Amino acid sequence: MIKTVTDYRVLYAHTDKMGVVNNVRYLEYFEAGRNDFLRKLGYPYRQLEKLNVGLPVIEAYVKYISSAKYDDVIQINTFLKKIPTVRFNIDYEIYCENVLIVSGYTMHSFVNLEKMKPVRPPADFMEILIKKFNAQI
Repeated sequence: MIKTVTDYRVLYAHTDKMGVVNNVRYLEYFEAGRNDFLRKLGYPYRQLEKLNVGLPVIEAYVKYISSAKYDDVIQINTFLKKIPTVRFNIDYEIYCENVLIVSGYTMHSFVNLEKMKPVRPPADFMEILIKKFNAQI
């Protein structure tokens, strides 16, 4: 398993009149965690795009436990639990003041951006992941 942690301060624009984060924003926080995960892995999303490969979200699940409020600092824990194939899940846990407030996942597929057809993951990307997974053993 590979895990990263991303700190994020809740913006006023992400809240409703009561100062509570709108539930749809948590998918954006998942995206922030996912982008940071790839960056910390040493393979930012732009590098995939240079290879004409995209990672669209094909399924998402969010379990709301509690909520964050304006100006809270949340921690987005992003997990890759299995080595990807053409399809794979990225899991998330979001904490506020060390309390789990949201969990969920996004499912992705590697696709050719021109044809929008599934493709195998780039070999150099897989090399990085395999090294990270082996380092965990």
